[in-house]
Amino acid sequence: MQNLGISILFKGNNLLRLMGGLWITVRISLLSALISVPLGILFGMFMRLPSRLTKLVSRIYLNFIRIMPQLVLLFIVFFGATRLWGLNLSNEFSAVFVFVLWGTAEMGDLVRGALNSIPKHQYESSQALGFSKGQTYLYIVIPQTLRRLIPQTINLVTRMIKTTSLVVLIGIVEMMKVGQQIIDANRFEYPTAALWIYGVIFFLYFFTCWPISLAARKLEKRWSN
Repeated sequence: MQNLGISILFKGNNLLRLMGGLWITVRISLLSALISVPLGILFGMFMRLPSRLTKLVSRIYLNFIRIMPQLVLLFIVFFGATRLWGLNLSNEFSAVFVFVLWGTAEMGDLVRGALNSIPKHQYESSQALGFSKGQTYLYIVIPQTLRRLIPQTINLVTRMIKTTSLVVLIGIVEMMKVGQQIIDANRFEYPTAALWIYGVIFFLYFFTCWPISLAARKLEKRWSN
């Protein structure tokens, strides 16, 4: 068993350390999602305002976030802001800030698409029935928009969980960093440690994201009927 290297998982508290790293990963991604979802809803509504200025601002923001890799944004916020403005930003705060910027842009575009997918005749029919604009949104637009948004929002959360592996490069001791530390500390005693450690990390990511993705598919299937 030792020759295969699998026993490294049960040496000391290695497995508990990996689980602790997983908690940091989940904590950063879920905190980012909880902040970016409501901000994204507001941004999506902002994108639909009938103004050239708002459309220009939202387009610049959305394109900037999509073109710029998340890793570059992490470096700009964590290293660049510290040196340029003398800010003392923690690595976790920097990570959450970048993922909120990214999540807000992605969520806003989802909201814009969901609102645009509501047929115009439904607005016209509600007005013909005497509904006010607020009632039209409350009883017709918002329920249909939520049905379209929830599965896509869940998928966005899974993307955030997987993308948080990048935060290791700004010094956050999350699951990937813990795995590297365990491998480096046991390099000579367990030469095949990388296979087992990264294999466990793979399954921890899988069993974290798979139930969320499954729930998204079930919701999408149920509400498409």
